[in-house]
Amino acid sequence: MLEEAISYSIDVEASVKIVQVTDPHLFADHDAQLLGVNTALSLQAVLDTIGADHCSADFMLASGDISQDYSAASYHNFVKAISPLGLPCHYLPGNHDDPRIMRLNMQGPKISGKRRILAGSWQIIMLDSTVHGKPGGFMSESELELIKSAAEDEPERHILLVMHHNPILVNCAWLDQHWMSNGNEFLEQVALLPQVKGLLWGHVHQQIDKEYSGHFGPIQLMATPSTCIQFKPKSSYFALDALQPGYRLLELNADGSIETNIYRVPGEHFSPDNSANGY
Repeated sequence: MLEEAISYSIDVEASVKIVQVTDPHLFADHDAQLLGVNTALSLQAVLDTIGADHCSADFMLASGDISQDYSAASYHNFVKAISPLGLPCHYLPGNHDDPRIMRLNMQGPKISGKRRILAGSWQIIMLDSTVHGKPGGFMSESELELIKSAAEDEPERHILLVMHHNPILVNCAWLDQHWMSNGNEFLEQVALLPQVKGLLWGHVHQQIDKEYSGHFGPIQLMATPSTCIQFKPKSSYFALDALQPGYRLLELNADGSIETNIYRVPGEHFSPDNSANGY
């Protein structure tokens, strides 16, 4: 049975403005670092940038890897950090998350793990691409059925699909080992639905903006930088990028088009340990 959606009172002729944050990799300890970056401080710097520039967004999406240490406190830390923005936040799990601990501890009046969001002329579907015990992803048949049922339930709304894992290869040999292993088939399936206009994910710690040629027109493919460390694009071996933490702003227009930009923390406050050979 298709679960009830969360609805926002946005006119169908208006655009929907969304902030996406991803892969904060938080610890219970506020002083803990991931490869030389204090992830609590880098997340806070991203949130401060959002607050200064884009706090008028309608809501926030958090696309997984909230935690690095699987602790209840790491999820509490995320909820506490985002609360001053006053934005509703919808989350999904990444491969570094424990879904059970996440559900129990990502709690608050504006925090939701529900799968469907209705806003303006859009339906946003939050998907689970994780595979227990593995860094790579897979989109199960039940997730595909959710997409199809949701499209049938709201046939007039455009669809944005949100997940953690990348459904396309990103030309990083070490990272492409951990992509969504049935990404090609997944894209072929969702491209059969005329409502699907965009796919959005995290996981790869870098910006990607591409298009997929669907049966009913182009589908935007979007990956977003992490709020902590960044992976160097097109590297055959593990390598970190010096680019600063960031987030994505999306404007979902009533005609089905998507306008989007990446924004990063200004300055050069966060420098990863470039001698690292993995994490």
